[in-house]
Amino acid sequence: MRIVKAHALGNDFLLIEESQLTAGADRAALARELCDRHRGIGADGLIVYASGRMHLLNADGSYSEVSGNGVRCLAAWVAMQANLAVGAHVAIETDAGVKDLELLQRDGRRFTFRAAMGHPEDVRQRALDVDGTPIAAVTLRVGNPQCVVLGDVTEDRLRSVGARLAVHPAFPHGTNVELATIERRDRVRILIWERGAGPTHASGTGACAAAVAAAAYGGAARDVEVVAPGGSQRVEWTDQGLFLTGWAEVVLDGRAC
Repeated sequence: MRIVKAHALGNDFLLIEESQLTAGADRAALARELCDRHRGIGADGLIVYASGRMHLLNADGSYSEVSGNGVRCLAAWVAMQANLAVGAHVAIETDAGVKDLELLQRDGRRFTFRAAMGHPEDVRQRALDVDGTPIAAVTLRVGNPQCVVLGDVTEDRLRSVGARLAVHPAFPHGTNVELATIERRDRVRILIWERGAGPTHASGTGACAAAVAAAAYGGAARDVEVVAPGGSQRVEWTDQGLFLTGWAEVVLDGRAC
């Protein structure tokens, strides 16, 4: 089985062409096996793709509608295979709609894209109970469910509050969680707990969600740098929707036994 591995700021994905899977293959089990960091290849998720369409599974085998970084990883592989020039566009069909990515820069195996991520939906503030403590959160959808908590950004808080919010009863299908702090009007720092994967180095949709929450309820600008442990991405919130700019890098083109 041919497997490609790519990452965007350390948020890594395995890419498998759908034609390599047998009919009725247990994709969830395959995701768990391949994404295991000690017994498999290791990744935050598995992307099965065909003709510009992707189906995403988290590392634990659960379903996800879309990943901003995953879309960029697949687009990087497409651009590498087709030897696309700067200025080219790649359209990736996801369960959250078609995402159009413009290639801004390429440097070897690294490709920088500006991706049209669509409009945020159902943006609102909520008070959620976590072990008897009310937590002020901003919930929304950016193709997938997101929960942003503005305030302190620490690893301890991520593992206590973030981990519990990801499986909170308010989110019957789980949610991605970002702790976010506004360092300047044009810069937001985040830590991420991703649904089905746990802490990740970065998140494209999480960066978008944090930018929206920070602008809507924290006084941040609508064009911000979002800094995660793996690096920075730019998020623009415009009348045309959200635009996410960052790089993705192909690191492996190999075969699994």
